[in-house]
Amino acid sequence: MKAPLAVLLALATVLVAAPARAQLNSATASASISATVVSAISITKTTDLNFARLVAGGTSGTVVLSTAGARSATGGTTLASSSGTAAASFTVSGDPSATYTITLPASATINGPSSSTMTVNTFNSNPSSTGTLSGGGTQTLLVGATLQVGANQTAGAYSGSFDVTVAYN
Repeated sequence: MKAPLAVLLALATVLVAAPARAQLNSATASASISATVVSAISITKTTDLNFARLVAGGTSGTVVLSTAGARSATGGTTLASSSGTAAASFTVSGDPSATYTITLPASATINGPSSSTMTVNTFNSNPSSTGTLSGGGTQTLLVGATLQVGANQTAGAYSGSFDVTVAYN
């Protein structure tokens, strides 16, 4: 009777000790989880791009409008009244001190009388290609461009639109 009892006691000792030995061969660690939600970036137009008045000549030319609102003419184009001349202006808003990329169009078409069109290209911005939002989370973005004026371009009012895209870096 003593032998079976001794075997049972030995077996019970092994079974109780086995889980303890298994725990000695494993380890557990914890890691923190975090996330930060920032304000979505947005852009709002405050001023339209306006090349103002010009005279088309017998040869093609351009009107270059800087981001500061200064304009100049080349070729057969002559500048007329500058009333209303303006670089486009946008307010970019989002996470304070964040940087963002600026994407400008390659070109845009403006439409005038009798199905006449002109091309606007060489868009440029200030800041150029990348901006940084202020501590208050905003920045003014200015856009200039070049207007391609055809020889003897049809007189009249021309209009169109263009898109500016901003995205967080």
